[in-house]
Order: sequence, then structure tokens, then C-alpha cells
Amino acid sequence: MLTSTAFAADFVGSDQCIDCHKEQVEAWKGSDHDMAMKHADKDSVLGDFNDATIKFKGKVNRFFTKGDQYWVNIEGPDNQFHDYKISYTFGFEPLQQYMVEFDDGRIQLIPFAWDARAQEQGGQRWYHLYPEMEKTDEFYWTNTGQNWNFMCADCHSTDVKKNYDAKTNTYNTQWFEINVGCEACHGPASDHISWAKSEQKNTTAHYGFERDLSKSVKEWVFKEGHSTLQPKEIQFTDQITVCAQCHSRRVQLNEDQAHVKGSLLDSYLPSLITSELYHNDGQIYDEDYVYGSFMQSKMAEKGVTCTNCHNPHSTKLEIPEQAVCSQCHIASEYTPEKHTFHKANTEASQCTTCHMPEMTYMGVDARRDHSWQIPRPDLSKNIGTPNVCTQCHQQQQDDAWADKHVGQWFPDSPYRNQQHFAVAFYAADINYRGAGDALSYTAQDVKQAGIIRGSALQRLGAFPSKNTIVALGRAIKHDDPLIRLGAIQGSAGYSAYDRWQILSPLLTDKVLGVRTEAAGALAAYWPEWNPLQREQLSPALDEYIEIQLFNADRGFGMTNLGNVYRAQGEFKQAEQAYLKAIKVEPYFVNSYVNLADLYRAQGNEMKGVELMQQGIIAQPKSGALRYSTGLALLRINDKAQASTYFKQATAVDPQNAQYWYIYGLSLEQSNTNQAANALATAFSLSANPQHLFAQCDLLLKAKSSQAKVCITQLEQYAPKNVIDALKKRLY
Repeated sequence: MLTSTAFAADFVGSDQCIDCHKEQVEAWKGSDHDMAMKHADKDSVLGDFNDATIKFKGKVNRFFTKGDQYWVNIEGPDNQFHDYKISYTFGFEPLQQYMVEFDDGRIQLIPFAWDARAQEQGGQRWYHLYPEMEKTDEFYWTNTGQNWNFMCADCHSTDVKKNYDAKTNTYNTQWFEINVGCEACHGPASDHISWAKSEQKNTTAHYGFERDLSKSVKEWVFKEGHSTLQPKEIQFTDQITVCAQCHSRRVQLNEDQAHVKGSLLDSYLPSLITSELYHNDGQIYDEDYVYGSFMQSKMAEKGVTCTNCHNPHSTKLEIPEQAVCSQCHIASEYTPEKHTFHKANTEASQCTTCHMPEMTYMGVDARRDHSWQIPRPDLSKNIGTPNVCTQCHQQQQDDAWADKHVGQWFPDSPYRNQQHFAVAFYAADINYRGAGDALSYTAQDVKQAGIIRGSALQRLGAFPSKNTIVALGRAIKHDDPLIRLGAIQGSAGYSAYDRWQILSPLLTDKVLGVRTEAAGALAAYWPEWNPLQREQLSPALDEYIEIQLFNADRGFGMTNLGNVYRAQGEFKQAEQAYLKAIKVEPYFVNSYVNLADLYRAQGNEMKGVELMQQGIIAQPKSGALRYSTGLALLRINDKAQASTYFKQATAVDPQNAQYWYIYGLSLEQSNTNQAANALATAFSLSANPQHLFAQCDLLLKAKSSQAKVCITQLEQYAPKNVIDALKKRLY
């Protein structure tokens, strides 16, 4: 594991920094970066391996030593208990994880972690990180979600080369330093050392480093009418991009480190503000590693960078928490009497309590939201987003109470009842008919952060219209790559011709992630392109294929590759890619669905059904596989069996309106009452008038007495001519 890489000559190691940078190295020692990963030994292991045990689901797991080695006896994927040697530690506070190395080069994180907090805080114990996890879940400890080589290595070690061999499905992952050393952030230091030894030190930019990690704002000044200091000038530096390499939810595209002097999207594809990761108002929900939150904030807009608050070497706050905000926020303007309206020097009166609420992940790890939002209980009343007021006062009060008090405290606030992008995102979630216009407005609102505008664009795929096409057309010309990225997915609702018109300019985009995502989207229509269009598409598509091959150790990489091959008519290669996806990640649903669709296109529907039935066994929690199986059975006219699979899909994923809708339609001939109930459920989940119309139509056909009630309900959503046509059928 310690063999130097091809680029190791440029790296010198953190030990070389000590002589000149003693203060920084001392701060780094014992930090989150230093402790990111270590060889398991007496100096690094915090957990109790003195024949300690923990009972989980009635079975005893044991932590013990053999000489100076650390071992664990836990259950493997074969349902049997085995002894596994602990090779590495991961982190140290508030929890420490442990890793096992397998013969094929995989390094996996075991499911038990050591709670490193003090005993009086509930710590100093073993606990299971994912107590509800099944062996078919991505994050089961021997599966890909807990695979260090893909999931963790790039951020927890320095100068990592994954070295995955797709032919043998093995890894030979290597690093230069096992943890996050000085050069993980500063870059290779050999030129810096040469600069330090040179007599003409002022001739080399950034002291011999390739990156500028300084703050973007060198001077903050007071300006009349502002209660916060303002940037005198904002200068772009590499700091945010370098930090975002690890402190973001993203997919790695390559190991080129091209993002340092370019865009983050030259090496990584960051997640936008999606409902899987965030609440509709951008507050954190799942782990986001800070970047996605920070890029929404006014701080980012004003040029604040990570080191304005955090010491990059110790990773702690530069100054006490109570004083961090007053670096820019004029203290006299934010007193309890003027701003917090809570007793001074209490937790409730702290800036972070209201503007950086915590979410606890991994059982014990509390992390603060870095979007620094204004509490909006008025939004909570209408769309259900959380707010800090009722999170603290949850036993006594509700959102209306909180909104009333905020209104009393800040009667002239420009934020309360202000239009918010969350409403557009919520409208999209419930398929509200005005969602497309609301999203289009948000996407073009220059007051919104780029990541918000990109996220609005991303949602437009379900709402094609004249307004959305204008928003998309403007977005692809924008300087912010996150906006251009959002436009790619947002164009999904258009025809091949229209999508080419929208996206083809991005095929020569200067940012790798943008042009390759555009290429991947347009590759789906390969048979429709003429020779000139294919020639224009091919360079970026070749880069897209390289990215999928780099990620061939994951189901999504090989499935994406299979999609390209299929579009190009290379059906055998497509089948092999899908099968490889199933092999490396048998619980990844899309590979089964896409391969089954390939079999259908080749006239072998039953082979696809059998494949999806295999997928259901491998991933029993998938509603999509059951739904797709039902559709396939419908196509071969096996309606009864199809209906059974649709019913299973609604049981597995009861919040999916489409499953209920198709389930209801499938019952039309066999059980009118169940069909009507299913369609009613679909409408209650989606608020989609089409689902309610289908219910009314069904009840009319069955001459049900409930038809009139259904039509009356539909009058709120459908035009008069539609309602009149339905009413005529009542008599």
C-alpha cells in the first residue's frame, strides 16, 4: 500500500514540512486530517479490543487482540461469523471506525464503531452504525457503500490512486501518505522546497505551489447602511475548490486534480440541492459534507472562505464560537435585545443555534448546517420545512406560534413572508401544475445562488413548456457551471431535436463535468443523429466513456456505459456492461431494468422478466423492479400477474404515486372498488389531476354512485370542457 505512485517524485511527505512550519505541523498533529486514516496500532486504536463484546440482534460480536494485532469476530455476508483482522482506523472523534482488508484489495468498513465521546456523554462503547441494514443494502458492511477504495480513499489519504482492475474485479489502491497530509491540500511540495532554497524567492507564484489557498477577501470594511462588514474586494482563490474536493457530496470523475486550476467539475460532479439530500428550503437532511450548504449562503456570495472561520491545520475554529460571527457582524447590532430575543449567554442566544442548526449523523456525529439560513416558520406552516423555533419548543408550540413571534420581533423584516425557492421545489415535489413556471422563475432569478438556480433547472425535466425552454436556453450560457449542469438534466422532458438545440453548445464546454454530462444525455438519441452531429458529439462522449470506465467498480458506471453501447447499436457490448454492473453491484436496480429493456427490444420479453425477478431477490426493497416487471407482464397480456407485481410495488414504496396509478388502471376490469381506491391514493400523493380524472372515468364506466363526487372534486383542477364532457356521461 505504501508504494509511491508515478507522481510521487513531486510529493515529499509531511515530515519535510516540520523544520520551516513547526507551528502549523503541531496544529495538524492529532487533527481530523491527521487522524483521517491510520494503521491500526496501539497509538491509533481507541476502541476496547480487550475481549469486548456487543450483542446485536441476539448475536454476540467480539473485539479482541492477537499479539499486537486487532481483530473482530462478526457476521459476514454468508450469515456466518468470522475473525477479521483490523488493518486501519478511520477518524477518532466523536467516533472511530475500523477497516478490514480482503484478498482482492477491497478495504471495507465494519458495521460497528467506537463511540469516542466521554462516558458521561454516553460514549466509550461499541455501537452498530446501521442497525436496520440488510445484506442486500448498498451500505451493508461488505458491499460497495462501505468500500474504502471507492467511497473514502480519495478524501482520507494523500495522492490516492484507486487502481481498479475491471477484468479481475480487484483493487491495488495506493497512496503517498496514509492520512490527509500537508500536500493533500497544498499539492506536491517539491517545487516549494526548491523555491525555499532559492535566492530569488519572489519570482515564483504561490511560493512554489500550484494552488492559492489564501482567503478571497483580504480586507473587510464598514459601509454605511450595513450591519455587517463588507468585502473591499473579492479575489478568486483555489481555497473553496480544494476544500470541496472532500467536503462535498460528489462523484469522482478522474484522478487528474484538474479542478485545482479549473473548476471543481473538472474532477468531481457535485450533488445539487435534491430532495434526497436537503429539505426543500435547502436545509440539510442527509450528509452533505458542507459544500452544498455553503454555496447557498450569503457568506459564499460575499467572498467568505473556509479559513475565515476554521484553522485549516487544526480544523478547529480560529476563535471561540461566540466570537466567530462578530468578525463581520457588528456586535452592537446583534444583541439579545435587538436580535436574539433570548437570554444572553445561553445556548438559545447563540448565533449558531438559530442559523446553523445541527443534524446528527452516524449516531453521535452532530454537524452544523452551513447555509446560514434565516428561520422561516412561515414556510414551515405552508410546506412543512423544519425551523429552529419549533425544534427547540416542539413540546409547547407549533409553527403558527413561532411565525407570530418572529413577526413581533422583526415587524419590518424583508425575509418574513418573502418569496422563497422552497415553494417552487415543493410544488415540483407534488407535481403542482404551476411548478414549471415557478422553477423557471427561480432558475432565472439573479438573486439566487448558482447552486439553487442549477437545482431549479434540474427539476424542470418534468415540466416542459415555453417558459422552461427559455430558462434552459439562458442557463447554458451562464458562467456558473452548476447552472449549466442543472440545465442538462432539466432538458430531459424535450424531444431529441429540441434537446440537441439546447445542449449541443455544451459539448465543447470548458468544464469536463458539464460537457461529458451533456454528451451522456445526447448519446441516448444516437440513432437519430446525422453523421455531422455524431462527429460533434464524439469527443465529449469519449471523455464520458472514460469517466464511466474509471467508475467501473460501481453499478452506475457500467450501466451508463451499457446505455451508450445500446444507443450505438452495440447490443452485445451493452449486455456485457449491464451484466458487469450486476456482478459488481447486484443490488443496483437500474442495471436490471435497463438490461431487461434491452431484452425486450430484442423480442425476448420473458428473458427480461426472469432477469428482473432475479433482481428482486438481490434487491427486495426495490419497488422499481416490481413495477417494471408488472409492465413487462402487461405487454405479454398477463394482466393478473402484472397486477400482483404492481400491488407489491405499492407495498414496497407506498409513497410512489405512479405505482398506485398503474396499479389502479390494471384493476379496472377485475375490481372496480380497489381500482378506484388505488387511483385515489395516487392523486392524494401526487395532486396530479390526471390521476383524479382516471378515477372519475373509471367510476363512470362502472356506473358508480361515487362518480358525481369525483367529478365535483375534479372541477377544482380541470377545464370546464373536460368537466362538461364527464357530466354528460352521468346521465
